Amino acid sequence: MCIGQYQKAANPLSNALKQEIKIETWNLVPSPDLKGECAKMRSLSSRSHGFTLIELLTVIAIIAVLAGLIFPVFLTARGKARETVCFSNLRQVGLSVSMYAQDNDGLYPYALDPADRYTPIIWSAFPSFQHDIPTIGMVHEVLQPYAKSKEIFHCPADTGFDTEDFTGLPLDATPSSFQKFGTSYYYRTEIALRHAGEMTFQNPAQVNVLFDGAGKWHGSLFPLAQRYSTLFADGHTKSLTRNRLDDLWATPF
Repeated sequence: MCIGQYQKAANPLSNALKQEIKIETWNLVPSPDLKGECAKMRSLSSRSHGFTLIELLTVIAIIAVLAGLIFPVFLTARGKARETVCFSNLRQVGLSVSMYAQDNDGLYPYALDPADRYTPIIWSAFPSFQHDIPTIGMVHEVLQPYAKSKEIFHCPADTGFDTEDFTGLPLDATPSSFQKFGTSYYYRTEIALRHAGEMTFQNPAQVNVLFDGAGKWHGSLFPLAQRYSTLFADGHTKSLTRNRLDDLWATPF
């Protein structure tokens, strides 16, 4: 076969290949249904990369509900831990008071707390005692030889205050009463005024001796309530509401 004959013979084959290529090319053109499916897939793909506003708000609402349930539990647990330390401190202070009484004919310390020292006007009904206030020691200092540690006068919940709970008088006890004055616990100074103690108390279990300087330290905001970790003359400790502590103040000892 010569070249010219090959070329002539090849022409029909070449035309057939061209027709086949045209057919295959036509088959690659997408149908309208296929275009719709592709559009749906692109839409789903774009949505998978983010959240709608409603979805985000739903997630935020769920997180807020969980936080509302968990956060109070956490605060309660932390508050109980601090209260436990506070009770332990007060019991140790109570032992110091008992040792002091044993060395002083059963009498409790003739001493003051920061409210007495820095707002002496509260003793204006007892001028003689008020006059002696500058020379009377602070209760945490008087007990120090028996306490051996200043830290037992430190309530871990002590965040200070700027107004006395029981008198309403201004008193700067910030950043904490312990840091400012050396004690978080305040004395029922009437015991000193009356030269009272173990030998004179009719019912030691009902005599509040020392207590928190502010009810908010162990109180709550919701509902609003004041509570005071309190040491009694018989050595036991208890958390008291403001009303209960007021009742004890009004009870003769």
